[in-house]
Amino acid sequence: MIPKDPVILLSFVNTKLRDEYRDLGDLCAALDLDAAELAAVLERLDYRYDPVKNQFI
Repeated sequence: MIPKDPVILLSFVNTKLRDEYRDLGDLCAALDLDAAELAAVLERLDYRYDPVKNQFI
């Protein structure tokens, strides 16, 4: 289960990307998430996925 609070979700996702997954696609496949929906939630906090850094920045 992923956090519902967007700020906690940001931290959770970036930690998972840093420690466990090579990119957003892998994370979403493993956790059965929709990448577009996840990105939309984090864009409301003004964060966007950077594939070079493999983080939402």
